[in-house]
Amino acid sequence: MALLPGPAPPLTEHATPPRALILNADDLGYDPGITRGLLRALREGVVSSATLLVNTPWSEEAARQAQGLAIGLHLNLDRGPPVGPGFPREFRTMEGGFIGVHADQLPADVVEAEAFAQLGRAELLLGRPVTHLDVHKHLHRHPRVLEGLARVARRAGLPVRSIDADMRSALRARGVATNDHFVGESGEEACWTPERFAEALAALPSEGITEWMCHPGHLPEFVTSRYAAQREVELATFLHPRSREALDKAGLRPTDFRVLGAS
Repeated sequence: MALLPGPAPPLTEHATPPRALILNADDLGYDPGITRGLLRALREGVVSSATLLVNTPWSEEAARQAQGLAIGLHLNLDRGPPVGPGFPREFRTMEGGFIGVHADQLPADVVEAEAFAQLGRAELLLGRPVTHLDVHKHLHRHPRVLEGLARVARRAGLPVRSIDADMRSALRARGVATNDHFVGESGEEACWTPERFAEALAALPSEGITEWMCHPGHLPEFVTSRYAAQREVELATFLHPRSREALDKAGLRPTDFRVLGAS
């Protein structure tokens, strides 16, 4: 991976479709069960994009299995070990892993260095450039995390997920391309039921790039996740023929973040 030297280029305008939909699945590489289900959603269902965690024991195998698919980096500052050298000891557990609740205290320079390292590992594992960047548990809602991530994205010419209008404005002010609209959550109940899918499709804006964040998968085999059985519900939704039929009826073919072009 080669990042552009020198000062950040300004954001330039690109021709994009008047309306486009990205269905992005988070957590590729989180756990073998999650990965298997997620890949089914991509290959057999309507999910069109995914993001890879690169600091788990299953990251390498997940990347190998995802060849030919649209894959971005799921920057992880929440759990597991840092990828880059020199991550400050005061922000790590006794075992050397991240402390997600302290992410808001990370200096932007530290985030930038770790994001650079994780981006490099993602592209090494995949054997090709990633499509975009997003962040596990939306930790880029913290200003310094967003700043560090934006520096890497801007220099690499990669889009970044924005989850609200303020983040969208902040990214664009830093010369980083991003989606125009965002829908998605992970709570006590499954987000993407057939009913929620139909409601979101009916409410899809008539213009701009919309991302639907999702978490399809099979039950985790090794990790403990509060969003476990819900993944099976989402997977069933995205595999159901009615989901594809609804998208076809709306004249939509889900795409990935490359629709935004390079910044």
